[in-house]
Amino acid sequence: MPDRTDRLYPYARHPDQDAASPRRHPVTVVGGGPVGLATALDLGLRGVPVLLLDDQEGVGEGSRAICFAKRTLEIADRYGAAAPMLDKGVVWNLGKVFHEDRKVFEFNLLPEDGHRFPAFINLQQFHVERFLVDRIRTAQAEGAPIDLRGGNRVTQIDRQPDHTTLTVTTPDGPCEIETDWLVACDGASSPIRRMMGLDFDGRVFQDNFLIADITMTADFPTERWFWFEPSHRAGASTLLHRQPDGVWRVDFQIGWDIDRTEELREENVRRRLTAMLGPDVGYDLVWTSVYTFQCRRMTRFRHDRVIFAGDSAHQVSPFGARGANSGIQDADNLGWKLAMVIREEAPDTLLDSYDEERRHAADENILNSTRSTDFITPKSRVSHTFRNAVLRLAGRYDFARPLVNSGRLSVPCTYDGLSLTGADDLPGGPARTRPGSACPDAPLGDGYLLDRLRDGFTLLTIDAGAPDTLADGITIRRLALSAADDPTGALAARYLGQAASAVYLIRPDQHVVYRAATYDDTAVRRALRRTTCREDT
Repeated sequence: MPDRTDRLYPYARHPDQDAASPRRHPVTVVGGGPVGLATALDLGLRGVPVLLLDDQEGVGEGSRAICFAKRTLEIADRYGAAAPMLDKGVVWNLGKVFHEDRKVFEFNLLPEDGHRFPAFINLQQFHVERFLVDRIRTAQAEGAPIDLRGGNRVTQIDRQPDHTTLTVTTPDGPCEIETDWLVACDGASSPIRRMMGLDFDGRVFQDNFLIADITMTADFPTERWFWFEPSHRAGASTLLHRQPDGVWRVDFQIGWDIDRTEELREENVRRRLTAMLGPDVGYDLVWTSVYTFQCRRMTRFRHDRVIFAGDSAHQVSPFGARGANSGIQDADNLGWKLAMVIREEAPDTLLDSYDEERRHAADENILNSTRSTDFITPKSRVSHTFRNAVLRLAGRYDFARPLVNSGRLSVPCTYDGLSLTGADDLPGGPARTRPGSACPDAPLGDGYLLDRLRDGFTLLTIDAGAPDTLADGITIRRLALSAADDPTGALAARYLGQAASAVYLIRPDQHVVYRAATYDDTAVRRALRRTTCREDT
C-alpha cells in the first residue's frame, strides 16, 4: 500500500522562492487530498491558473475513505478521471443488514437501468488521489494552468481586502506568496482554519470505532454487510466491505471509554478479527485506526477571499460515505462559480451561493449522519429497545425497513428554495429533476446524457423549440432532444414525467436551474441572471 514515501510530486525549488517580492497567484488551493486535487483540476480545466500547495509529496497513508458514490464518479468523469477509478474499484449496488446472525433484509441502491455508473464503488482513497494527480499531469501537458507543489507547508496567513499573503515553509526555508483567492482543503484539523481563529459547531458522539483493513481470501460476496449486535461480540456493530487487491475493510463499534493505544495493539485487533472470521480464516493486517463520530461544520464556508471545502469545512460520521463524496461535490459547486468571478462574468456575490448551498448540503448530511449514528449507537435502554424492535419488525414487514438506519448512503443534495434555484413551470414534471436537483443520467445513442452536459450552461429541450444559442453576457448552448433520441424511455421518465415537452436550464455543475413546458425567452434570461447573481432578485 502506498504511503507518504510514494512521492508523486516531490519538492522542487520554484522561482517564487527567489523572487524579490511575493509573487501573486489568482487562486491557491491548500491540501493535496481528493478535494484539493479535484478543486485544482476543476479550475485548471476551466483555464483558471491555480496553484496547489501540499505539505506532503504524494498520496496519503491508509485507505481512509473507501466508498465513492455515483455522483462522484459523474463529476470525476467530467474531469476525465473516472475511467481508472471504475476500472480499479469494486462495483457494488447491493447491501444486507443483519441482527445477530439473522439477515433482516437487503437493499439495492440502483435498481433501475440506464446509468453509466453504478451506485457505488469501493476504492481506497490513495488510489483516487493517484488518479487525480495523473489527470492533473495530463491536463498540464494539454495546457491546463495547474501548478502542483509538494513539500510546501502554509504556516502563516495575512489577509488583506483584495488578497492573502501566505508564508510557506519548504525544505529550503520559508518564502512568501500572494493569492487573490485562497481555497482551504487542508482537512479536518485545518491549520488555515486555526490560523483564522475559526472552529466547528456540532456534536461529537460518545462512541469509538476500530477500522481494520486486511487482506484475505474469503467467500463473502461484493456487497455491503452490516451487523447489529453480531453474535461474535467483537463489536456492538460490525461493517464489512470489499476493496480492490484482496483488501477488506472491517469496522468494529468498540464503545466510548477505551484505551486507544491498547485497542490498536496488533494482538487486540487480531482478537476481534478472529472472533468475527473464525480461527480457520487466514488474513494479514494492512492498516488500523480508531475514529470517533463527529457531525460538525463551520458556521460559514466563505470568509471574504478565503473559502473552505471538504473536511476543513464540515465533518460527518463515516457511515453513509458522506465525507469524501460531499467534499468532491464542494469542488464541483465552487469551480464554475470561482471561474466566473475571476473572468468577471459574475460578481463575487456568486460565491455567497457556494456558502449557502454547501452549508445546506452539509446540514442535510449531518442530519442523516446523526440519525444513522443514533440508530447504530443507541444511548439509552429505551432507544436500544426501540432499535431492536424495529430490526425484528423489518425482518417480516416492508413498512419497518425504511426505519432501519445502518448508514443512509450518500446522494447529491437538492438545493430546494435557495437563492440560485429558479422556477418550476413544468406541470407533471418528475420530482427528481425539479430545480435545484442534480441531473440524473439517461442513455442517448451510444453515450449518455451527462456526456452532453459538460461545458457551461445548457438549455436542454425535449420536443420543444428554442434558439440554438442564447447570449446574455454568457452564452447558453442548446441541447435539442426528442422522443427519437430516447428508445429506452429513460429520458422521458426522468425529465418529462407526465409532460409532453420540456425546457431545462442546467448549470455547469449539472444542477437544474429552471424548467418549463415550453421555451419562454424572458423566463430563461431571468433564471440565468438570477443564477449568476447579475440582478437583484
